[in-house]
Amino acid sequence: MPVVTTVARATDLLSIAQRYAADPDEWAFAPRFDPVKRWYGRLAVAGDHEVWLLTWLPGQGTDLHDHGGSAGAFTVVSGELVEQTVQGGRLVSSAYGPGEGHRFGAHFVHRIVNASDKPAVTVHAYGPALAAMTRYRLHDGRLSVESVTSAGADW
Repeated sequence: MPVVTTVARATDLLSIAQRYAADPDEWAFAPRFDPVKRWYGRLAVAGDHEVWLLTWLPGQGTDLHDHGGSAGAFTVVSGELVEQTVQGGRLVSSAYGPGEGHRFGAHFVHRIVNASDKPAVTVHAYGPALAAMTRYRLHDGRLSVESVTSAGADW
């Protein structure tokens, strides 16, 4: 008699981000742009994930960071973003335009920046919901922890 195993299907965070990105009329609020810092707002939360709307004016970006053990994905609604990851001790860039996105696992370290001259809007999904973020510094080809921030206390 064959052995039947059940494997829990992981939440497809990129599909979730794309679904929200495709229907901005259903967002609970409109995106806003802040000239001083990136703007963000949480669109939805469920038992196994959450969804955020982020805006990026030209030049705005993040530090190198991970998502504290949460996996994630993002998709670009409008504009263009550059994602930088550390490979071989140096930053490697990938550009994403409207409809494009990227999924990543827990503890994935990256940096995102709007290097274009136009504003950008993105939708991000994380599973489980973000509890912490670790910020890093790249020096002489090595990552070192700069800080750890916590949900509810720091954002």
